[in-house]
Amino acid sequence: MKAVTGSNLEWADVPDPVAGPGQVLIRVRAAGVNRADLMQAKGVYPPPPGVTDILGLEVAGVIEGTATRVCALLPGGGYAEKVAVDERMLHRLPETWTFSQGAAFPEVWYTAFLNLFLEAGLQSGESILIHAGASGVGTAAIQLARAAGAVPYVTVGSEDKAAFCRQLGAEKAVNYKEQDFAAELPPMDVILDCIGGSYLPKNIAMLKRFGRLVNIGLLGGSKGELNMSHLLMKRLRVIGSTLRSRPTAEQADIKRQFEERFWPDLVSGRLRLIVDKEFPIAQAAEAHQYVAANRNTGKVILTI
Repeated sequence: MKAVTGSNLEWADVPDPVAGPGQVLIRVRAAGVNRADLMQAKGVYPPPPGVTDILGLEVAGVIEGTATRVCALLPGGGYAEKVAVDERMLHRLPETWTFSQGAAFPEVWYTAFLNLFLEAGLQSGESILIHAGASGVGTAAIQLARAAGAVPYVTVGSEDKAAFCRQLGAEKAVNYKEQDFAAELPPMDVILDCIGGSYLPKNIAMLKRFGRLVNIGLLGGSKGELNMSHLLMKRLRVIGSTLRSRPTAEQADIKRQFEERFWPDLVSGRLRLIVDKEFPIAQAAEAHQYVAANRNTGKVILTI
């Protein structure tokens, strides 16, 4: 088969994967692009032990030897014509979904769900600030927060993205390139942050008493100044969270809980899968450049 390999992201011949116990082979039709893929391609985010070094954390396709259309979360291997997937992570694609829509679902929606509700415990009536609100995770988190009765606010990098986030349900969108989000927004119960160190002081200062900061990325660096007096006096919680490194059984439980609470809303269209742009998989390098430049609103997809 062919797969995307190396730091230069070439579409080249590699050995076929072999399905192990409890796994099935998927013939991939579409794969989602995530920031983690960009980091891995640069050599700063290696895959978990025992996982292929082929990029790709979410795919949609057809189970080998059948006509069954599915999507799935992966620890790696999605930028390829075939991938072996744990059966517990499979979702049958709704009839109305394209393969690109299926590939836009697992990583970002599970990530948003996990961190809003299982980590931060977001409740109806609470406020939440979502940094990078126009990203894949951001667009999912806005909708999930609204569906749960919370009030989402976002930071974005352009006025077009601000308008799109407001249309999705954001109460207010602040362009961080032009305004100080900490000065423009009210205190928050929860902050979902993919930036990291450079935003830490403002995030902590913005949180209400009993507030929760969930960090899921380090786009702004791994180190920042922490005001311990805020942490103690407001009884704050700072939570670090990743999805990829969790055991498959834990990921399957996250999937189950998401299904019980929000899957019907996705299938019905009440919650929207946002696909920004599709690239042929041989153009993975161009797709990565597009995401690195923050040009996307929602998901970027590679198609086969």
